[in-house]
Amino acid sequence: MEKQLKYEEWFLQSDYDLEVADSMLQTGRNIYSIFMCHLSVEKALKGLYIKRLNKIPPKIHNLMYFVGKTALDVPDEANVFLAWINELSITTRYPEDLRKMIALYTKKQTADIYQQTKSVPQWIKDQ
Repeated sequence: MEKQLKYEEWFLQSDYDLEVADSMLQTGRNIYSIFMCHLSVEKALKGLYIKRLNKIPPKIHNLMYFVGKTALDVPDEANVFLAWINELSITTRYPEDLRKMIALYTKKQTADIYQQTKSVPQWIKDQ
């Protein structure tokens, strides 16, 4: 039996993950906050993938893949951010040196990333 495609579920999970990113930020778990920011955007893009293509999204994490597949018209500034957080997710998902990562991503820097991320999932859902 084929799975029913529900983009709304992906959008709901995107919202939940953004809340988790905020919780991680508030508790000083900056690396996880950044990771959850990426995951929130990823799930919003996967929801849009289902909505536009009526297909189950592949189990990959590359935001730019989904931007391309959904033919999403991304403003230049947002495109730069998406490409950056896409690359950043690799280092937060698989840190080679956790102490270095913790020192690198301060609360302020992570808060800036979170603030930049906040509007992206909603913008994707509005497409």
